[in-house]
Amino acid sequence: MHSEALLRIREHAETGLQVRREFFERHAELVLEAGRHIALVLARGGKILLCGNGGSAADAQHLAAEFVNRYKLNRPPLAAVALSTDTSILTAIGNDFSFEEVFSKQVEALGRPGDLLLGISTSGNSANVVLALEAARRKGLKTLGFSGRGGGRMNGLCDLLITVDTALTPLVQEVHIAVGHLLCELADYYLFENASALEPYLAE
Repeated sequence: MHSEALLRIREHAETGLQVRREFFERHAELVLEAGRHIALVLARGGKILLCGNGGSAADAQHLAAEFVNRYKLNRPPLAAVALSTDTSILTAIGNDFSFEEVFSKQVEALGRPGDLLLGISTSGNSANVVLALEAARRKGLKTLGFSGRGGGRMNGLCDLLITVDTALTPLVQEVHIAVGHLLCELADYYLFENASALEPYLAE
């Protein structure tokens, strides 16, 4: 029994390493572009809205905390809001309308042109995330998506869509949070460590 449990640990670790290695070999430039998008939104006075369900809700809250508090640098707080945290709003919308609208109504209330919505769904098909992305596009927000293999219904709704090519949800989530940390890293780099690298994009 002990050896079987150890085998499970090793298999998960090895599969996870392979998925992560292949993802970053293929998508490093896309992650860089997403990080630059985040930095541009913040540099121009916009904010980051984040949403997801279950583990993806936890990722949204985790990343919002990194932006507002700090990632590695001690620097000024950055504007970010996780839309999964206000239980009164979530339950009011879910009760009066539907669970599918719990994020889209908040985007309509809080989103402004120049902001960015990060929608996270391992399937790419979470109805409330899809509706939030649709609302964001109507309101003139930038849209960024994290999904699993294929992207699902999030395809066509995101200015940038970052997909992880595996059917294993836990490994999709592990890569998502790694990419999220890199977005924080890149935002800090462009805004506080090498602002001159962002200047050509700000002029566009």
